[in-house]
Amino acid sequence: MAVVTREMSVPPERVFAVLVDGWLYGLWVVGASHIRDVDAEWPQAGARIHHAFGSWPLLVRDQTTVLESEPPRRLVLQARAWPAGQARIEVTATPRAGGSLVQLNEYPVSGLGARLHNPLADKLLYRRNVESLARLAALAEGRSA
Repeated sequence: MAVVTREMSVPPERVFAVLVDGWLYGLWVVGASHIRDVDAEWPQAGARIHHAFGSWPLLVRDQTTVLESEPPRRLVLQARAWPAGQARIEVTATPRAGGSLVQLNEYPVSGLGARLHNPLADKLLYRRNVESLARLAALAEGRSA
């Protein structure tokens, strides 16, 4: 399990303004290279983002589905990235003086990623998610109110 936290200088509503815009998913999620489509219901439970991971010619087209949505505090996703399998991602934003504490928790739930899950894989996932939260912060803090 890779749990990453980051203090952001904006309230949870500003963080979620980025999360609820599915077209921005490829800008903050490390590895997502192309957003092909976003269901109109995003970020309601069951809605999907259709994306690609990697770069040409090794693009993997897959999707991420909303499992739970409680804006502006919590978003739970199920990301597919065949052949690696599926991962559960939970993003929470807790109000703090002067901003938010944002937490990203990701872990594999099926496929090759779950079978090969180990401390080294967690360290790599942790580093990836540190960068993802840095990108999320840049988007949330850089947007006008």
